[in-house]
Amino acid sequence: MSTQHTYRVIVRGTWAGLTDVARERMLAGVEQHGLAAMAFTEEGSLTYDRALKHFSFRYVVVSDAGDGPEMACAIAEDRAETELRGRGYGHGELRSTATDMDTMKINYKGRRASGAE
Repeated sequence: MSTQHTYRVIVRGTWAGLTDVARERMLAGVEQHGLAAMAFTEEGSLTYDRALKHFSFRYVVVSDAGDGPEMACAIAEDRAETELRGRGYGHGELRSTATDMDTMKINYKGRRASGAE
């Protein structure tokens, strides 16, 4: 059994071919999908603004460490495509970046310098 790592993945894209109905529905919920809604979750959090040009999803993906961040990105992009298709939202090409939370180095220098431990 291989080691599992936890990745934080951001999937970005551009809206394309949105129907009038989809636009109305998105604009009605724009407040719930703004900057305050940004959170990394397994289900993913969708953020976009009133301009309806770009969007992003934030995901937590757990996968085999041997598969690396590329697999985490592929899993997150698949989740995003499934979600967008289910909502009837058209989009262009998706791009993603992943951070391996299990190998991330934490810098404590700033905390020590301020006297906190």
